Amino acid sequence: MMKYVIITENDVSQWKDSTGREYHFPKRYLKYLTKGTSVIYYKGLMKDRSFASKRMTASAHYFGIAQIGDVKQDNDSDKNDYYAEIVNFRPFSSPVLAKQDGQFLESIPTSKIKNYWRDGVREINEECFKKIFSLSDLNDFDATNDSDQGDLESYSRSEGKSKLVYSTKYERDNTLRDKAIEYHGLTCMGCGFNFEKVYGEWGAGFIHVHHTKPLSNGEGEREVNPRTDMVVLCPNCHSMIHRRKNRTLNLDELIILLKTKTPN
Repeated sequence: MMKYVIITENDVSQWKDSTGREYHFPKRYLKYLTKGTSVIYYKGLMKDRSFASKRMTASAHYFGIAQIGDVKQDNDSDKNDYYAEIVNFRPFSSPVLAKQDGQFLESIPTSKIKNYWRDGVREINEECFKKIFSLSDLNDFDATNDSDQGDLESYSRSEGKSKLVYSTKYERDNTLRDKAIEYHGLTCMGCGFNFEKVYGEWGAGFIHVHHTKPLSNGEGEREVNPRTDMVVLCPNCHSMIHRRKNRTLNLDELIILLKTKTPN
């Protein structure tokens, strides 16, 4: 059974931690930090303004996800402390505030109301993990992958193991896709790339079709006009529009990015 925890990184600490690589902790947290546990990194409220330049925000926030690797006893400690290898660390590009709309994202047990935030390691459930993750700018989290560390020249791993994934699939009408291409053509409306012009017959007829209002926004079934509600994009532009989980670019914003970032 997958376990989920919050691990705290303080601005000032007695521990010799390395963000995304190593996390030291007292023995009492050993039951939470076991190999394979999924973790979310947390920083509390800033108390010393001299650390402002080293933080994403002065507010209490979450700033990345990872997994616990090997856990070992800290031989440099005389208090029977431990440390864990951190693997698959993925930082957030922007902070996820611990308090949203006046409510904490973590559920605080009644028995710990007065001292909950004193715990440097806090066990959470899967629902809380997904809630925090959904507010980040990361697109996916594969809890089966380890980080690629070590000598890249000789590094290898096995792939291809089957994995059961539960997800919601939103039904699409291929007729609408065909109509969108009929209206808009096969040239990317973002960057102007045309697959047939570049790849010849092999690329003929290929293009992605993007819904300007995502079907996955929770509104359920609705009418879609292929002329006004759909655009054609190359895979690169389509990926950039969806790059941030908490925000989808519109076509105008994409075009502005291309104009400002493309060299003359």
